[in-house]
Amino acid sequence: MKNVFFPDKQISTDDLYFVCYMIERIARKLKQPNKYVADSMGHNGLAQKLSLADTLHSEKPIAVEADWIDEYYLQPGNYNVCNVNPELCTMIPTAAQMGKVYKRLIINTLRDDEDYADAIHRVYNNPVCEVIDNYNCSAYYEPSPYIAKMYYTKTFF
Repeated sequence: MKNVFFPDKQISTDDLYFVCYMIERIARKLKQPNKYVADSMGHNGLAQKLSLADTLHSEKPIAVEADWIDEYYLQPGNYNVCNVNPELCTMIPTAAQMGKVYKRLIINTLRDDEDYADAIHRVYNNPVCEVIDNYNCSAYYEPSPYIAKMYYTKTFF
């Protein structure tokens, strides 16, 4: 994917990771599903943030989080991904860990006809994300190729 501000520069997988990480942080803070954040930002917003990620990653994450919430008028909800059964989940994955899970899923399912912004929307709107984000099961912890396979079947076996 080409940078929207500097067309001669390519978006890296590290830039993709940063945006996935920030989506996860914001979703957790607002108690919203990841797809709400991604969909609210839209393709152009995601493309811009991907293009600025190499600079934004040096900012304090809490400041970037606040800026994106204000910029996209994101509202609180009642979807708490961290509300788990302590008997089933003794350790909730961090936003950074989940950013990596989603980055790998996007890369493993990237189509020739789409850019990272399109792929973010496609992945976060797939029903398998509800399973990945259910920390009472271990779907998020599965190997990346298995998660990609389950993405295509839209379910975990």
